[in-house]
Amino acid sequence: MLRFLLQRGGQALVAVFGVVTLVFFIQRLTGDPVLLLVPETATREDIEAMRVTLGLDRSLVVQYIDFLGDMLRFDLGRSYVQNAPVWDILVSRIPKTLQLAAGALCVALLIGLPLGLTMALTRGRAVSRWIMGLVLAFQSLPTFWSGIMMILVFGVWLRWLPPSGTGTLAHLVMPSIALGLLSLATYARITRSAVIDELGKDYVRSARARGVGTARLVRRHLMRNSLIPVISITALELSQLLAGAVIVETVFAWPGLGLLTVQSIAARDFMVVQAVVLLGAFVTIAANLAADILYTVVDPRVRLTGKA
Repeated sequence: MLRFLLQRGGQALVAVFGVVTLVFFIQRLTGDPVLLLVPETATREDIEAMRVTLGLDRSLVVQYIDFLGDMLRFDLGRSYVQNAPVWDILVSRIPKTLQLAAGALCVALLIGLPLGLTMALTRGRAVSRWIMGLVLAFQSLPTFWSGIMMILVFGVWLRWLPPSGTGTLAHLVMPSIALGLLSLATYARITRSAVIDELGKDYVRSARARGVGTARLVRRHLMRNSLIPVISITALELSQLLAGAVIVETVFAWPGLGLLTVQSIAARDFMVVQAVVLLGAFVTIAANLAADILYTVVDPRVRLTGKA
């Protein structure tokens, strides 16, 4: 276990370093943020003074070395636009994004897993084909389009739910569904394939020969043995949810990290964008590491080795 964790920890550090490096240099190709911060009447001297104040007058190499030093001290710097510590800005937005991601994951798991199980158990029947068509429809819907349609129908026409903003559980319903639909379809398809694979194994035929009912077979064997691919896809879906949150939060004016990222990119607030990307990379890598460890909990046949 220790060797496994050390190996994966080293891989995680290399991945985070690569992400941070790419983001640092690519962002600076988008233009000079000073030009967006100074008033239109600013003189060349004013622009240079602002550039010196922000430390942007130095070479990229020097800025990069200082940035890496700040990262080692867990110092995310100050926002160019809001003139506040980046960490404080993230802390104020993280709870909202966690709420949205948790809601979307609940939608995906609580609906996607039963749909996938139903499709596997009714394979070849009309109900399976109908559900598969529904799942494919969910997977093909662009997130921004489904969000806008829900706002139009349930927020404007029917007035059942608030069309935007935050504050109550009702505000969370439509953003969670819009963000969770794509993951729902993924879970349904993965569960269907995993259960069908398990249904063809010897222990299932032996259990049926002994008279074990479908409900007990599903509860005691099928779902547990089908969870490994589901755990694998969950680690990937977490990163997808973070990426999808950028669109969903913008559509529903949800004040989370996604909306913050869009606003910061438009304002060329490099420090905030770097911090958000670094946080997303850390969450994705940590989720994949947790998934690898959970394999041994779900299936004791899986063993953690240095080559895992």
